Amino acid sequence: TELKEAKQEYDRLSLQVAEDFDNEELLKALETVTSFLDHHNAWNLDDKIERVMQEFQLKAYEERPVVSLSGGEQRRVAQASLILKKPDVLLLDEPTNHLDVYMVEFLEEMLLKGNFTLLFISHDRHFIDTVATRVVEVDNQQLVSYNGGYMSYLEQKEARMHALQKGHENLLRLLKQEEAWLRKGVRAREKRNQGRKKRVFELRDEAKKNPTLIRKMMVELEREKKHFNREEGVSRKKMLFELEDLSYSVPGTKLIENFSTRILQKDKIAIVGINGAGKSTLLKLMLGRIKPQSGTIKQGDFSIGYFDQHREMLDNNKTLIETFCPDGGDHIEVQGASMHVYGYLKSFLFPKEFLDKKIGMLSGGEKNRVALALLLTKKVDCLILDEPTNDLDIQTINILEEKLINFPGAILFVSHDRYFIDKIASKLYIFKGNGVVEESYQTYTEYLEIEKEMKALDSIEQEVKRSTKKEAPRNKKVQTKLSYKEQQDFDNLPGEIEALEGKIEAINSCLQDPACYQEKGLAALSEELSQLEAEYERKSDRYLEVLEIFESL
Repeated sequence: TELKEAKQEYDRLSLQVAEDFDNEELLKALETVTSFLDHHNAWNLDDKIERVMQEFQLKAYEERPVVSLSGGEQRRVAQASLILKKPDVLLLDEPTNHLDVYMVEFLEEMLLKGNFTLLFISHDRHFIDTVATRVVEVDNQQLVSYNGGYMSYLEQKEARMHALQKGHENLLRLLKQEEAWLRKGVRAREKRNQGRKKRVFELRDEAKKNPTLIRKMMVELEREKKHFNREEGVSRKKMLFELEDLSYSVPGTKLIENFSTRILQKDKIAIVGINGAGKSTLLKLMLGRIKPQSGTIKQGDFSIGYFDQHREMLDNNKTLIETFCPDGGDHIEVQGASMHVYGYLKSFLFPKEFLDKKIGMLSGGEKNRVALALLLTKKVDCLILDEPTNDLDIQTINILEEKLINFPGAILFVSHDRYFIDKIASKLYIFKGNGVVEESYQTYTEYLEIEKEMKALDSIEQEVKRSTKKEAPRNKKVQTKLSYKEQQDFDNLPGEIEALEGKIEAINSCLQDPACYQEKGLAALSEELSQLEAEYERKSDRYLEVLEIFESL
């Protein structure tokens, strides 16, 4: 409201100044309101409001009273309004809760663009690393400051722990594990991505000279994004679930359509995607809580441990000791090994005095810790987890990650925590919306990076098309259909390209088999492979060129 009123005041003063441009008082007032609008970047406020509502998925509730929205929806409204106000100081308490990964990316973008001081609490380590320039940790009733984001914090914290090693062995072990993962995971991944990013930047420079290059890069990225290798010839003994043509809808929305997959004994699978796409529905289908509308779910003979956001396994009237030792005593079985209940709960950061505390007296985060600790005592073959990191602090998430990395069975989990997903998952089920579920063996960060690059290229392509249309001479004859040769290429090249891919794959397989390449000769195979790859490149370029013409008609 304040910004809208300032814009109206600017319009009013502008008209007055136009009639009385020597009036110093009016000029000073106009300068003040102009400076205010500049500072808050409020000139195109309606466009910003529209974008924020789209990105935070609030457009559908445009005419509804805020009081009628759910808690998560109200949080999104509150965050959207804070971003639009562009204050001098912004305080955010767990801003990524209830946001899917795309909303979090948009929030990051807006916060990084903002010219304000930001102080926030978060357990989303990827968000911290992207946004923060300083990390302040509350440690033993003291504030300890570290420069940089989350990765930098870990390195400085480890150095500090070396200096205070006594009494910190457990925390130091966790930090070393985390730092080791960062070294081999994030940094190696960044190195792998450099080549692709370099190609994207080069393409942006060349885009207007050769639009076909953009389409070629998008095809490459699409292949890279979708690439995965299904497990073939898997022993039935290792199979936990087999889903065939699974479909499920709710009124007006397809959640899952014709999805097929296999889940094996040691799979670690993250289910990701936008809010409301059907991720938790897939878990309920696999647990048998709801039935598929079509398709089948075949399940082997094995035991499942399930964690949901409602913590249904807990009884608020019981104490911690009663929850973990319902038959008395003070020892519990943890994955087949006997442990003292206090020793086990201590690893989940519970002090001894909590043993006699009732579950109902605990905070949401503490209840989550109890539920996860209880679940991990069970001897099960498969863990199914729905948003396990919600309401947990970073130290507890580190502990949970350590337990899950060492869990011998399969894990299937829903999460929006990119850092957690990258550490735990070896495979992704990506809910794209409208029933589409993709399967990928990439890390989630890599997948999102490729997706972002594809959007950028698509935007460049649209811009190039618009500028090409504007620059086209008026007397030039407009092509309305493919020529005979273009139509022939359009129809025949996909099959020819696929056949070439088969031949190239066969030669590459032969080159990995000594018996095969010794029989056919390394030199002959290499020469044939070089010719096939050149032909493949030529035909791919031609097909992309024809495809470009076809799509412009």
